[in-house]
Amino acid sequence: MESVPDEAPEPDELTLAAEFETAGRAQWQELVAGVLRKSGALKEGFDGAPESLLTTRTYDGIEIQPLYTAEDTSPPAGFPGVAPFVRGARPEGSVGTGWDIRALHTSTDARAANKAILADLEGGVTSVWLRVGGDALPVDALADALNEVYVDLAPITLDAGAEYEAAAEALLDVFVERGVPAAQAHGTLGADPIGLRARTGQPHDVAPAAALAARVAAKYPELRTIVVDGTVFHEAGGSDAQELGAAVAAGVAYLRALTDAGLDVDTAASQLEFRLAAGADQFLTIAKFRAARRLWARVAEVAGANPEARGMRQHAVTSPSMLTRRDPWVNMLRTTVACFGAGVGGADAITVLPFDGAIGVSDAFSRRVARNTHAILLEESKLAGVIDPAGGSWYVENLTDELARVAWAEFTGIEREGGIESALDSGSLAGRLAETWAARSKRIANRKDPITGVSEFPNLEEKPVVREPVPSVVEGGLPRVRYAQDYEALRDRSDAYLAEHGKRPQVFLATLGPVAAHTARAAFASNLFQAGGIAPIDPGATEDVVGDFTKSGATMACICGSDRSYGEQAAEVAAALAEAGAEAVLLAGKPTDAYGRVTGFVHAGCDALAVLRSTLETLGVPR
Repeated sequence: MESVPDEAPEPDELTLAAEFETAGRAQWQELVAGVLRKSGALKEGFDGAPESLLTTRTYDGIEIQPLYTAEDTSPPAGFPGVAPFVRGARPEGSVGTGWDIRALHTSTDARAANKAILADLEGGVTSVWLRVGGDALPVDALADALNEVYVDLAPITLDAGAEYEAAAEALLDVFVERGVPAAQAHGTLGADPIGLRARTGQPHDVAPAAALAARVAAKYPELRTIVVDGTVFHEAGGSDAQELGAAVAAGVAYLRALTDAGLDVDTAASQLEFRLAAGADQFLTIAKFRAARRLWARVAEVAGANPEARGMRQHAVTSPSMLTRRDPWVNMLRTTVACFGAGVGGADAITVLPFDGAIGVSDAFSRRVARNTHAILLEESKLAGVIDPAGGSWYVENLTDELARVAWAEFTGIEREGGIESALDSGSLAGRLAETWAARSKRIANRKDPITGVSEFPNLEEKPVVREPVPSVVEGGLPRVRYAQDYEALRDRSDAYLAEHGKRPQVFLATLGPVAAHTARAAFASNLFQAGGIAPIDPGATEDVVGDFTKSGATMACICGSDRSYGEQAAEVAAALAEAGAEAVLLAGKPTDAYGRVTGFVHAGCDALAVLRSTLETLGVPR
C-alpha cells in the first residue's frame, strides 16, 4: 500500500459522496409513491402528494411529516442561555454537570424514607423530592427522614399538598438546626395551591403561598417556594399543548400573586419551578421542554422581567400515565426514552419514576434501576456532553415551533376565561382534557397507540410484581388516568376467574389449512385475546377442527385462515362449531356477511377492548 505523504494538502472542503448525483425531493417522492403503490396504500387516481399518506397527527392536531428539509423553516431558536431560552436555560447546557438527578420518595415511615434517601444519594442522586403531609410522611418526621443528609449539598423539594406552610417551616428549621447559611439553602418548598385546586376540586387561596414566597425570598435567595405542576393536567389525559398552556396559565397566576405580595417581577419569576411530564415519544418530549421555555420567556418579557430572569426552571418527571402494572419491566424502557427526551430537551432536573411505581411502594431494586437510568445516559452515553443536541434538526425545530403555537393558543384561551382558577372552576379545562382523553382512549382501544406488554405482546404466564400499596392520593378534582388501565382491568377479571376455576377463560382457535396459511391470523388473534387475559387454544394444523374444538372444552371459537380458505370453508366451519356447542364464533378478518354463523370479527384496527369485553361476557367472566 502506498504511504500518504506527510505534507499531503488538506482539502478546503470535504465533500462526501461527491461522485453521486444529488437527490432532490421530487425523486424521493417518486420512490415513496412506488413503495405505497406496491403496498396498496396509494390508489389509482390519488391526486395529492404521496408522502401525505405517511403524515401523522398528534393529539394537538400538529401534523408530523415523514420528511423535513432545509425548506421547512422555523423561527430562529436563538442561543443557549439567552432569551427566548429555546436552546437551554444556561449557556453551557448540562456539559460538565449533567442535569439534576432528582429521586421521588413517598414512604410514610421516617426511618425507611431516610434509608432510601441515603441509598439514592450514595448511588448518584443529586436532589430529593419528598412527599410529606396527609397520608404521606408526617410533617413532624421531616427532620428524621433527612437525618445525615447534607441538605446544603442535596437540595430538597417538598410535596406537601395543603400542608405546604407547615412543611416549609419544618424544612427551614432543619436548615437552621444544621447551621446551613441562608445563602446556601437550596431546594423548593413545593407550595402549589393551584395544582391542589386541580387535584381536589376544592378552592385553595394563592395568597398564603405568595406571602410565604415573599418572606422566603427576602432571606433565602436560592430557595424556591412555588411549584407550577403541569403533570396534573397530563395525568388527566391531556395533550402536551394542553399541559403547557395550563402550566403557563398557572405560572402567570402565581406571578400576579407574588408581585401583589410585594416582590418585583424578576424575584417573583425566580420563585417558580415548573414540573412537566416526559413521555415515551422522544421527539415530542424534546420539543415540549424547548417550547415551554419559549412560552415562559415571552410571558416574562411581557410582564417586564429582565432578559436574564426570563428563563424557566424545569423539573421533568417521567409520565405516571404511561406506566403499566402488567409486564412492568417494560416501564424501564419507557422511562429511559422519556429521560432521554427530557435531557435532550434541556430540563434542569429529571425524575425517573421507578418501573413499579404504578403497582405500589417502590423497592430498593427499582429505585436503583431508576437512578442508574440517569447514569447510563449521562456517564456512558455522554448525553449531556453536547449543548442542545437537538438544535438545528429541521424536524425538532419545526415541532418545537408548532407545539409552542398550539400551547400559546391554549394559554391565551384560559386567560380569556379569566385565568386558570376560573377555567378549573367552570369545568371548561376539564372538558377539553376529557375530550383529549376520549380521543386517546379510542386509539388505545383499537391499538393504534399500542402498549407493549399489555395491549401488544402480553404474557399471561408472567409472575405478578407485588408491592405495598401506595399511600392514598388526594382525589376529587381532575382524574388520574393510566393508558393501560382498561386492559389491565380485563386482566384482573381473568386473574379472579383463574383463582376460582383453576384455569383462565379460553377461546379455541379454529385454524384452517396448513400452518403457513393460518399462522399470521392465528398469531394476531392469540395476541389480541391474551391482551384481555383470555388464553387461546391453538391446535395448529388440523384436519378435524370441530373435533378438536369439542375436545378442548372451550365454549367459544375464532376461525383463523387465509382469504381463500375463508371463501371455501368459513361458513361451513362456523355452522359446525355452533352445532358443536360454540356460544359464539368469531373470525380473524374484516367484517362481512358472507360467513353465515360467524358472530363477530377481530382484525387490525378493530375496537380490541370492545371485543375483549364482549368475549369475557360470553365466557361468563364476572365484572
